Amino acid sequence: MADRTKRLFLVLWVLGIAGVLSFLMVDLEALIGMMPLPEDQKAEMPPWYVIKLASVAQPAILVTLAVVIGVWLAPKVGLRAPATEAFAERRTILPELRPLILPGMVAGILSGIAIVACWLLFRPFLDAEFVVRSEAFNKLIPAAVRFLYGGLTEEVLLRWGMMTFLVWLFWQLFGRGSERPAGGAFVGAIMVSALLFGAGHLPIASMLSGGLTVPLTLFVITANSIFGIVAGFLYWRRGLESAIIAHIFAHVVLLSAVYFAL
Repeated sequence: MADRTKRLFLVLWVLGIAGVLSFLMVDLEALIGMMPLPEDQKAEMPPWYVIKLASVAQPAILVTLAVVIGVWLAPKVGLRAPATEAFAERRTILPELRPLILPGMVAGILSGIAIVACWLLFRPFLDAEFVVRSEAFNKLIPAAVRFLYGGLTEEVLLRWGMMTFLVWLFWQLFGRGSERPAGGAFVGAIMVSALLFGAGHLPIASMLSGGLTVPLTLFVITANSIFGIVAGFLYWRRGLESAIIAHIFAHVVLLSAVYFAL
């Protein structure tokens, strides 16, 4: 493996793992305590250090796999992390990063507003106890976790790993004769990865509500898929860092909504 590729892997891996480790800041005991679980089930929980270890071990493995996939396949399909690549090549990163900042900020703010609008639209149809638990859950997650795990780790997993793989897969299945994947492969990968991103939030929603309902499922998938689509197009057209910036600014909007109790 070339030195440039090794450095690119290392930088992206460190970014992803930083978000994984930030999850240790979450008060898991308080988080599990708010879940509508039977008392005997709560009593059977393993020691907290085991839960903490498990909470970081699995995503750490997934981050490693995602970084490997992206480093291997992104150059083949024409996807990039331009500022990170510049750093890995020991070039100045500002010329690569500067054009990504404003699109990422604007897209992130608009996405955050759209997610808040979805919450306000769906809230009357959601279980009242879920609404209370959801608002408490949002206050329990530290801002650093939102920015690091959401902004860094989830983008490494969903865009650099998952979306890159899907573009390559669709190219192999439907456009093998072409030199590069067609636009349809990117759009398909964006939509599928966005839906997977939305569906990935269903387990925590189910735990907070004690089970999934149709309105809850529609809300979770719709609200999160909105951002997944935006981030996917940013990754395709601008680069991974633009999607990261958008994810961070979407959380700025969501944190503001939590603060003002929207």
